[in-house]
Amino acid sequence: MSVKMKFISKVTATVFGSALLLSAVPAAAQINSVDALLNDIRQNASKVEAENRQREAEFRQRADQQTSLLSGAQGELRQLEARAATVERSFAANRSRIDTLEEELRAAQGDFGEVFGLARSKAGEFKALLDNSLITAQYPKRTAVLGSIAESKALPSAEELNSIWTTMLGEIKAQRQVAEFDAPVANVDDGAVQKVTRVGPFSVFTSGGAEFLDYSARSAESAKDAPLLTRLPRQPGGPISSAASKVANATAGSLVYAPLDPTRGELLKSFERVPSFYERHWVQGGNIGKFIIIMAFFGVLFGLFNIIRLFLAKTAINAQKRKAQPSKKNALGRVMMAYEGAQNKDADTVELKLDEAILRESPKFEFGLNILKLLAGVAPLLGLLGTVTGMIQTFQAMMIYGTGDPQLMAGGISVALVTTMLGLYAAIPLLVLHSFCSSMARSVQGTLEEQSAGIVARHVETRGLGT
Repeated sequence: MSVKMKFISKVTATVFGSALLLSAVPAAAQINSVDALLNDIRQNASKVEAENRQREAEFRQRADQQTSLLSGAQGELRQLEARAATVERSFAANRSRIDTLEEELRAAQGDFGEVFGLARSKAGEFKALLDNSLITAQYPKRTAVLGSIAESKALPSAEELNSIWTTMLGEIKAQRQVAEFDAPVANVDDGAVQKVTRVGPFSVFTSGGAEFLDYSARSAESAKDAPLLTRLPRQPGGPISSAASKVANATAGSLVYAPLDPTRGELLKSFERVPSFYERHWVQGGNIGKFIIIMAFFGVLFGLFNIIRLFLAKTAINAQKRKAQPSKKNALGRVMMAYEGAQNKDADTVELKLDEAILRESPKFEFGLNILKLLAGVAPLLGLLGTVTGMIQTFQAMMIYGTGDPQLMAGGISVALVTTMLGLYAAIPLLVLHSFCSSMARSVQGTLEEQSAGIVARHVETRGLGT
């Protein structure tokens, strides 16, 4: 390769590298010689240099703007710092003036300062007591004056001092009253106003449905008009709710028993933790408890069906005893029909035929007795199985979590105790039903045997007279 060709190759590589970096060569440009290529490179370089000079000018202009903004911000900062220093000096002066005035106030109060301090202290204590009193639900603004006395730094007026003991007398008076008033209830009809009945400071319930309410003192963060009463999620029911209903519906001058909660609502709220009938028997018993309940339900239905069936059979037999014409629809009629087929035979043959007919009828009366007996025996065994399973769960919880939290062991203990109770619940009625069905079956069989013996006796007597 000649020197000229090498030079052309190097220039071409350099040009193509520059073209890739700067993207200055148009795609449609036609370059036919090295001179044209060099001219194009020079033109592109001048364009790039012009663009760079324009960018540098823009950067300098922006830098001047940023410097101007920085100078303005620094000036504003100095003004704010000077203003802050002025405010601090004013605050220190005011603080000094306040201290001087407080000292003058204490000196002017003299011996009365301690008295008024005690009044403010007692007003604050009494306000806290009244805020937690159920009577405040009826008079929600009665503690406002006590709060102003407790928070005021000035001497209370005579009217404010009198309001302390008048509020105390009002509390004493309200504690012995059964009052009815209107108040919003948070979780009833979206906080609508309800007519409620209050029994002293002990309990409060709606006058319409006798539903017990929970009173909660208004906190500093809550809204001023927030309801103080909420309906208890689970009502106590039974005689407690019945007594509340009687109080709500009582007329003036009547004497009724009223529900009182000496714990001011805590005892009524504890009913939320008391399980319902469904929770105690169906949920806490686990799968074994559910199986015992289902087995007992169908066992009791089967026992009642047997009692009805045996009662109808006995009724039909008693009706047949008063008729001479036998019927296929009852057991005694079928026994009498068996006698009619063998009445020309001797007494032993007749007796055997009647015994055979009674034996055919006996399984119908004893049907289901073994099933009831089996269910009555299996129910307590399933309860024992649930007891063992529950204790295993309890010991596993103790092994994993220790004995620090009794609630972790409550699930296993509930299964152990509830399944035992359910097993006894199921076994007792099933045993009673089995005994009752057995007694009725024996009674029906005894009636058939008695009638069969009478038929044989009449047959023998008739054959004797015929002879």
